[in-house]
Formats: sequence, structure tokens, C-alpha cells
Amino acid sequence: MNTPRPPATTPPGESYGFYCTLADMRFPEAIARVTDALMAEGFGVLTDIDIQATVKAKLNIDMPAYRILGACNPPLAHRALTAQPDIGLLLPCNVIVREEAHGGQTVGFMDPVAVMQMTDDPEVAKVAAEVRARLERVRAALAAPVPT
Repeated sequence: MNTPRPPATTPPGESYGFYCTLADMRFPEAIARVTDALMAEGFGVLTDIDIQATVKAKLNIDMPAYRILGACNPPLAHRALTAQPDIGLLLPCNVIVREEAHGGQTVGFMDPVAVMQMTDDPEVAKVAAEVRARLERVRAALAAPVPT
């Protein structure tokens, strides 16, 4: 079953991210499902960083699967950049997918409202709230049962 992470397991990133767990899914399927759910909310994946492969190549250390997807909704990014050109330093919205020891996958979403509090621009705050609402819908879609 796929569910939002219960509050009792608050990870260190809870102040700047929110999460769900894909318990009955293999890592490649989780990546595809996350990408599809992001696309349904108007996000494309601009970057896909394979941390597992990078750590292996650079440090020769094995670790569980871990990817960072740089998600971007172009109209919303444009609004934020128009309001404050340097906001690009905080883009895109990172979404992590990481394999857990028990075999499930954790999906973490950067909280744009928390991150964008570094600026006091009201238009950026509006965009951040809209982005967060969309990412929350992505999380809800991932937590829903997989259609068969």
C-alpha cells in the first residue's frame, strides 16, 4: 500500500519537505510513477541525478538506489522568475526517490513554501503556494492504490 508517511516518523527534512512511501513498488517503477504523476500536474523533469551511480563511480561505495529529480512547471517558474529573476537559484523543485532497506521506496518533495520564505516577495509566495498544492496532489496520487 502506498501512503503518506505518518507523523511519528518525522525525518530530518520535514521542515523543508514532505514525503510518501511506495511500499509495494520496485525502484524503476517508482521513478516512472513519480515522473508520470509530476507530468499530470504540469511538471517536467529537467534533471535526473543518479546519486547511487555517482557515489559508486566517484567513491567506489555501494548504496541503495537514490535519484534526485529536478521538477519544473514552466508557467509557474516563469511567474517566479519574472517576480524575482534571482529566484532561479532556488529552482527547480527537487523530488527525491530513494530505496529503503525494507524494499519500499520513499518519495520526498522539496516544500517550495518553506524554501521560498527566503524571499519576502508576495508574488513568489503565491507561486510557491500553488507549486506546493500541485506537489501535494502528486503525493496524493502516488499514495492512491495503483490501478490494475
